[in-house]
Amino acid sequence: MAFGWIDEQAELRRRAGLVRTLRPRPAATPLLDLASNDYLGLARHPEVTEGAARAARTWGGGATGSRLVTGTTELHAELERELAEFCGFEAALVFSSGYAANLAAVTALAPHGALVVSDAGNHASLIDGCRLARGMTQVVAHRDPDAVRKALDGHEGLAVAVSDTVFSVDGDVAPLAALAEACREHGAGLVLDDAHGLGVLGDGGRGAPHAAGIAGADDVVVTVTLSKSLGSQGGAVLGPARVIGHLVNAARTFIFDTGLAPAAAGAALAALRLLRREPGRAARAAEVARELHARLTAAGLEAVRPDAAVVSVRAPSPEQAVRWAADCRTAGLSVGCFRPPSVPDGISRLRLTARADLSGAEIERAVRVIGETRP
Repeated sequence: MAFGWIDEQAELRRRAGLVRTLRPRPAATPLLDLASNDYLGLARHPEVTEGAARAARTWGGGATGSRLVTGTTELHAELERELAEFCGFEAALVFSSGYAANLAAVTALAPHGALVVSDAGNHASLIDGCRLARGMTQVVAHRDPDAVRKALDGHEGLAVAVSDTVFSVDGDVAPLAALAEACREHGAGLVLDDAHGLGVLGDGGRGAPHAAGIAGADDVVVTVTLSKSLGSQGGAVLGPARVIGHLVNAARTFIFDTGLAPAAAGAALAALRLLRREPGRAARAAEVARELHARLTAAGLEAVRPDAAVVSVRAPSPEQAVRWAADCRTAGLSVGCFRPPSVPDGISRLRLTARADLSGAEIERAVRVIGETRP
């Protein structure tokens, strides 16, 4: 029977405690949210929602076509200019998602014969980009510039290293300056996914590459998402103008995809301008993460020290992680639950995302619930 094998796969997932289900949320909920990626608390900010509404009223509900046909509006161009300037790069190109931006950057910058050196902890979108690229991929140890250097040694052709800046599972930061140095020693490019760094790290939230002093370098390309700190949807690639021009002509997820909806572009632009005006939001998100970690560890929980705004708490097993998250939800707290295959090390976790708008009382409440519901 066609697709009959799916039942067997479903049963295997059930036995392993790895079944995933959709849970539609209402517009308003009493749950304290430590599960979303709304790091700066901007998704519902009046200026951001009005930016979305104004863009929809002006440009319509959709982009109407691919970016190269009718899907590029003046609003898209304005967002690209301001993103590039804010993050310290020569140019930017907006995509319909951060996933699409990562696929574009890796596949278009790793032609046939190129070597792609990929960190073992990279996000699925970078991994898929490596799989789709026509180059050869070598996976290296997590956050290890010497492993990157060793992989590049002896390779005579084109090469690029790809890495998250802030890894989404534990929130640890890659050694960006050392990675850039290793790549330059071999004439290789560096592609960085700053999805979890933009809005949290760097001067006023300008991102992890800005904090590391490599933003704007002619051998560094950075991808960002508009769906986390900027509270909207979409993604972008930042880098030298010649790289952005190449993506316009070679990146399939740009050429063949409908452009980002105007409402999302308008919301992201409004959020970016708000962040420029209120740079303290970035520092507050990092401060909340550190406070969460300190309180969790003081309560005897095994929490990973955050480098940005992600705090993970180890769970004994996938099944217990699911139950723990469910018990937190029953107690009024929404937290993330990461299990294999989403975690490369096979260790299940509760994943907490700090938000700049969390109060001290809310932090205390979250820690209390997590402690009281621990397996």
